[in-house]
Amino acid sequence: MVSYTVIGGPSSEQLGRKISSKLNSKYIGTELRVFPDGESKITLKDKPRGRIIVVQSIYPPVDSNLVRALAIISEARRYSSDICAVVPYLGYARQDRQFLPGEIVTISLVAKLFKAAGATKIIVVDIHSMIALKLFQIPAKNITVVQELVKYFKRLKLKNPLVVSPDMGGIARARNFARLLSVDFIALEKHRDRKTGKVVVKQGDHQQVRGRDLILVDDMISTGGSIMKATQYLRKHKCGKIYATCTHALLIGDAEKKIKQAGVTKIVSTNTIPGKTSIVDISPIIAKAIV
Repeated sequence: MVSYTVIGGPSSEQLGRKISSKLNSKYIGTELRVFPDGESKITLKDKPRGRIIVVQSIYPPVDSNLVRALAIISEARRYSSDICAVVPYLGYARQDRQFLPGEIVTISLVAKLFKAAGATKIIVVDIHSMIALKLFQIPAKNITVVQELVKYFKRLKLKNPLVVSPDMGGIARARNFARLLSVDFIALEKHRDRKTGKVVVKQGDHQQVRGRDLILVDDMISTGGSIMKATQYLRKHKCGKIYATCTHALLIGDAEKKIKQAGVTKIVSTNTIPGKTSIVDISPIIAKAIV
């Protein structure tokens, strides 16, 4: 029987505990000290043994949480040659290609750092780019938790629900979500200026949303710009309630407040990133992927 030790990093302590419980394994927490100059110092609270699972999400502050993940992995490598890095939200995954001359594909460096630190495998959740995943030089696995979000919405009494992708790039995600929920879906067409970041939803005939409750589906919500634009557009078409759901709710600054002011009834996300909206637990799915 395989013996596991789960180390919960500072950014994912609660999720780490839940995964450890599902695996019936030893759990080790970490103690974080941040010096006045911003440096992080991490101490493991116990000695790990067996196969080691390091759980550390890389959300803001992204650079700090990345360094902390690498530090924990490096220390864990002293105790085992089998280190699985569970990174529920992988920062830098959006920097997977060069859009403008001179741009650096940072995720390529991040991938190399995980191997250099001592990770022998990495598990991520609903990664933004499969191109990014292919840059890792160790076995890398992406797991989807869309089915867990769907389970949540199946329990709600929605009025003739319709799944909506806020952009054409999310069609596959919306289609899958709608299939699991046994409803229809549509996708809006938007344009984002690469330099200014301004988002515009292109006009179209979307009379099918009238009177129906809508579920805006995305992989992540950062500033909420796309969700707000989509919500404002859909409300003009006399829809019912609008829900926004995603795997990763970054919700930078006052994004949550602005999204609700735009007309979203509720934001539903998973606990890849802890917060008020992270009401869907994904530890069972992650534990299954580890075993």
